[in-house]
Amino acid sequence: MITRPPEPREIQRDGLHGDRAHFLQVFLSQRSQMEALVSRRVGCRATAADLVQDLFLRFWRRPLVQVEELGTYLLRCAGNIAIDHLRSEGTRVRASEGLMVEPVDGVGSEPQAALEAGNDLRHVEAALRALPERTAMGLSQSAVEKHMMRALEACKASLREPEPRTPGKAK
Repeated sequence: MITRPPEPREIQRDGLHGDRAHFLQVFLSQRSQMEALVSRRVGCRATAADLVQDLFLRFWRRPLVQVEELGTYLLRCAGNIAIDHLRSEGTRVRASEGLMVEPVDGVGSEPQAALEAGNDLRHVEAALRALPERTAMGLSQSAVEKHMMRALEACKASLREPEPRTPGKAK
């Protein structure tokens, strides 16, 4: 359900006053500009409307900030929320692309890809089990980073190594 900010005439009827009423008036007067700005950045009007609505709710739920020029501040916040959205979308796309397996020959490759992914997962699990058991408690940040890098290198190496042949098992 999409909620909308009240119209200016509703502000007076509801008896809202002071800072909230001023915020609503400025927000409503800037809304179309904010949506246009966000839409240009994210490339979708519906997403822009949703993001500007989220921006309204963020401000409405917290104490109002005292700024010299509220309209300019809201436009800057709208631009920032568009950037945040693009960053989160980029992260989500990169993560999903990293999980996707490219088909080898197009037709009938899904079972093969699933088998290879399962083998890769077993290699990585075995590499992680082979690492010395340590806990991060009491270690410095640099020590934790060093151990994480060692673990990542072990995982990468396990994927590069040829699979050991088991007698009686054809590849």
